[in-house]
Amino acid sequence: MANNLADILILSFLAGLATGFGGLIVVIKRPGKKVLGFLMGLAAGIMITLSFLELMSEALKISGWLLVASGFVIGSLLMFFLDFLLPHKYFSVDEKGVINGRLLESSMLIAIGISLHNFPEGIAVASGYSYLPKLGLVIAIAMALHNIPEGIAISLPAYMSGASKLSAFRLALVSGLIEPLGALAATVFLESFHAVVPFGLAFAGGVMVFVTLDELIPVAHEHGHEHFTSLGVIVGCIATFMLLSTLR
Repeated sequence: MANNLADILILSFLAGLATGFGGLIVVIKRPGKKVLGFLMGLAAGIMITLSFLELMSEALKISGWLLVASGFVIGSLLMFFLDFLLPHKYFSVDEKGVINGRLLESSMLIAIGISLHNFPEGIAVASGYSYLPKLGLVIAIAMALHNIPEGIAISLPAYMSGASKLSAFRLALVSGLIEPLGALAATVFLESFHAVVPFGLAFAGGVMVFVTLDELIPVAHEHGHEHFTSLGVIVGCIATFMLLSTLR
């Protein structure tokens, strides 16, 4: 268990660290909407393909549909309730770079919301790795791509409100480091109760599908340049096929 735990914590830490990387991008140079749209589409393509092609498929191979469906629904509903209790939607930025809303307050709320959302994302990494280490690696890559725009969403309003570059970056970094805590909790639980591994896989699928359909694609479309998002989705799907075939 010790080796598995160490590997899972490293993967989830790196995925969470991508939130800090997004914050670092902001303090160096704010990316354009086309780049963000493509990046969100890329993460969406990877996550939606991985959820159904691998997570749900593998869960159904080793368990009945009722347990799998329960895991999927609970994973989706957990993200829904977290989003309902503390929304963390990405802010709106106009062409001149002006952010709508109160900047610093928006940044703090987004950081808290993303921190809460990162906990079940850590569970998703651990669930995939507990079943198949290579699957956990692919999930971690998908989560990392998803976390980069989240880091931008945290740091940009903080930085533009007058906070220092270090403070804006630190806020994004700390938010992302909640992810290993979710991975730790899931690993300990799954090691003790192996029978719930298919539930964990389906739970991870539910989390990733919700993130894709409720956050990544809608928010990317709000910023315009839908074709770049669609291109990102296609590239993400192809990348997932290639990763899965390479890692098998």
